[in-house]
Amino acid sequence: MKKELVHTAQERYSDAGDTALFCKPTQSMKAQWNVPDSRPLADFAPTIILKAKDFATEITIFNAREHKMKTEAAISSEHITNNQAVRKTLLERGIRPENLPPAEDVKKVERRLASEEKKVLRKPDVLDKE
Repeated sequence: MKKELVHTAQERYSDAGDTALFCKPTQSMKAQWNVPDSRPLADFAPTIILKAKDFATEITIFNAREHKMKTEAAISSEHITNNQAVRKTLLERGIRPENLPPAEDVKKVERRLASEEKKVLRKPDVLDKE
């Protein structure tokens, strides 16, 4: 039960962070990028967005520890503030997160790489010729 509560809290932080970063809810971005409901937005996010979200999260983790934040409300507020700050930086550099196109589906990339690896393993002599 405790694990479910933690996961739910993490989802709430993530959704609140997405809303602050994109100025629209996660579900709106999923619809915009045609992300299936069962898949995370991050599986379709461009690298700059992944890095932005990761940076905001790392600031949240650091500050939550540094300031000994104990409540979900305090951590959530911190996470929202950090995503807003990251958004501001992106906008100052001419990058509007909600206007970026989606990246290629990470699952498709994984399948393609696995397929290419199998092809290489079947014909290893191709790599030896120069």
